[in-house]
Order: sequence, then C-alpha cells, then structure tokens
Amino acid sequence: MRRVFIIDGARTPFLKFRGVAGPFRAADLGVFAARPIIARLPLDAEKIDEVIVGNVIPLPDELNIARIIALKLGLGKRMPARTVQRNCASGLEAITTAYETIRTGRADLILAGGVETMSRAPIQWSQEMADWFGKIRGSKTLPEKIKKLFSFKFRYLKPDIALIKGLTDPIYDMPMGSTAEQLAYRFGINREEQDKYALRSHCRFSEASDKGFFKKEIEPIFDSKGNIYKEDNGVRRDSTLENLAKLKPAFDKYGAVTSGNSSQITDGAAMLMLASEKFVLTFKLPVLGEIIDYSWAGVDPREMGIAPVPAISKILLKHNLKMEDLKHLEINEAFAAQVLACQKAFNEPKYLKEEVGVESFGNLEPERLNPHGGAIACGHPVGASGARLVLHLLMSLQSPKGFGMASLCVGGGQGGAILVKKEE
Repeated sequence: MRRVFIIDGARTPFLKFRGVAGPFRAADLGVFAARPIIARLPLDAEKIDEVIVGNVIPLPDELNIARIIALKLGLGKRMPARTVQRNCASGLEAITTAYETIRTGRADLILAGGVETMSRAPIQWSQEMADWFGKIRGSKTLPEKIKKLFSFKFRYLKPDIALIKGLTDPIYDMPMGSTAEQLAYRFGINREEQDKYALRSHCRFSEASDKGFFKKEIEPIFDSKGNIYKEDNGVRRDSTLENLAKLKPAFDKYGAVTSGNSSQITDGAAMLMLASEKFVLTFKLPVLGEIIDYSWAGVDPREMGIAPVPAISKILLKHNLKMEDLKHLEINEAFAAQVLACQKAFNEPKYLKEEVGVESFGNLEPERLNPHGGAIACGHPVGASGARLVLHLLMSLQSPKGFGMASLCVGGGQGGAILVKKEE
C-alpha cells in the first residue's frame, strides 16, 4: 500500500443562514474553494485523476455535484467525478475515499472535499400532494381529471422541509438536538457547562481569527452584486454567558440545548488535493501532511454525538497512541453537549472499559481540543465540515508538528476519525 499526502487545500468563508437562500449555489462554492488549489498546482491540471466531493442535501439540478464542479473548473470532459454521502461526515468520506483510491494504486492525484448550501435546502410537496398530482396526470378523460381535481384536500399543502427531515433521525424520529439532550442527561452536563463551552468556542475562534490563523485556509469570494466575503460571518464576538442564558431550549422545553450552544446552519465548501508519494517526489510537490489512518464506528442513533469516541479509540488502539501523542484534536462541534460528552467519556475509565475495552488513553486536556473554536462559532455546513476539519488540522499542525486527529459525529449513529502527521 502506498503512502498518501495532502499537498494543498482551501475553503470558502462559512456563511450563516439568515432566513433566505444564501448568495451562492453549492457547485459555485466548490469551484471557489478548488480554483486556487489548482492555480497553485505546480503541474498541469490534466494530471488530476478524479474529483470526489461530499454533499448531503443536493439541489435537483446539482445531482452528482462533483461532476458539475469538475466541469465548471475546466478540468475537461474526460475527468471522472463522483459525489459521496455520509451525512455530517460527507467531506471526510470524500477524503478517505480519495485516500483509498490513491493508496491502492488506482490514482496519483485527486481533488476531494465537501460542499453544502443548507440555506437552499429544498422544500418539497408532501407525498399526498405528489400522489394527487399523479392521479390527475394519469386520468385519461376530462371528467376523470375533474373528479380527481375536486378530491384535493388542504392538508396536501403541508410541505416536507428537507432541512428538518435531514436533521431528524428516521429510525427514532428524533431531532439531532434531542440526541444531544440524551448525552447531556447521561453524562450530567448542565446548561451552564454547555453555555460556557459555546462562549469558549466563539472566544477561541475570534482570537484565532485576529491572529490570522484562518487567512491561509480561507479564500475570499465575491457574489454577483459585487459583495466580498472574506471570513466566516456567524462568529458572535459579543456573545456573553448572560445572553446565552436568555435563550430558550430548542428541542425540549425542560432541556438545555439551545440555538446558542449548537452549531449554526451554514453554507460553505472546503477542498483538498491528495497525492501519492510517487507524485510528491517526482514533481517536488509541497506537503501539508500525511494521512496515516482513518476509522468509522457505529453507536445507538439516539446517542449519535458520542460516536467520535469509538472512532478515535480504534485508531489510538491500532497505532498504540495516547492522548498525549496528539498535538491537536478536532471534534466537530455539532452541539456543546456532544463535545463535552466525548471529553467526559475519554476521561471516564468505566465508560472506556465497557465501550472500547481499555480504561484510559491518558487525559484529554481541554486546551488541545478544538483550540481555535469550532462549528458553534463558524457553522456546520454538513457536507463540507469534515473537509474543513482536516484542512484546519493540517494548517494548525505546522506548529507544533506531529500527530493530529479530526473527528465528527454523524447523524444516524456513526462517527468518523482521521489521523494525520506532519513530519519535522
């Protein structure tokens, strides 16, 4: 099996949903993120073997969005492209799919990442409405059509909102926020802890932004009206514990999960270029880091947010690593309760022994977990977040160098993790 490296990456600013469709289509965001990577590539773009993109809620006219992005980038009609989907970890799925393709010798250079425009998630007719339309279209005579027409009932007008459907577990009919409430109850995480974590995310993200941490990963973009977007626009620099405490629970009137301690509904894209060791050496390509391994894990869908723990544990066990070996750990901030539950689980010998088979990987220090904030501050465009985490992890590992891990919980009760390394 061949070694695989990530040689470059970029993302768009993450733009918060403001109640109306955002200014960009998903495919265009993918192009904006990928174009500078291709421009910096010190060889002909024809050397790219494939484009792989994660996307969760495609628009009707953007199916197989990877192919659309490839063509809009001018990569040519012969460029194969595929879209992958693993809910919240679709961007990570694209990267691991590219990794396996290169690792097994089927490619040498792949553009991979994720895109999502949650603000443009379609609103669809209900199944009853669709059936009513179908019966009218299927009627062969005018009297029959008129009869079917008058069978209409106003309840047929109730729409299916794709965003709400997508953020609800179909097996247990639970909103994702309710799964976070489950973890808060199981691990004894109160409202104040969740709000403090949310405030910390905004503060850490703001501080990192002021220090220029995100400038090397974010590409400014322009809309058709000439507006420029240079940074993530969901960060609340004025957030306080007092303001967060005023928010009402969003999923359970007696619960503690609010819009303030949850990730934001957002549009965005993140792309990376992966290359084989042969290509890196032959063309003297720059290297952000090497992909060492990845893993996927499953848990009860009602506690989907805890899934990063078994996913990360698989890698730590396989490579005989401890928490102290990780210079940087990213766990996607779907909800404050969910990240705090993962942190408590890693520091709880009883849980690890029962669920993973070991009592400890060493202490998970809060300072090394999401040190620059996360999705509570910048947003969680579900198809893109996995790629953003890997990109930011690699950018952060430039100093200090060493192992880094990124992980996400996945709607439906899964978790994904990836281990990367930056050599001295």
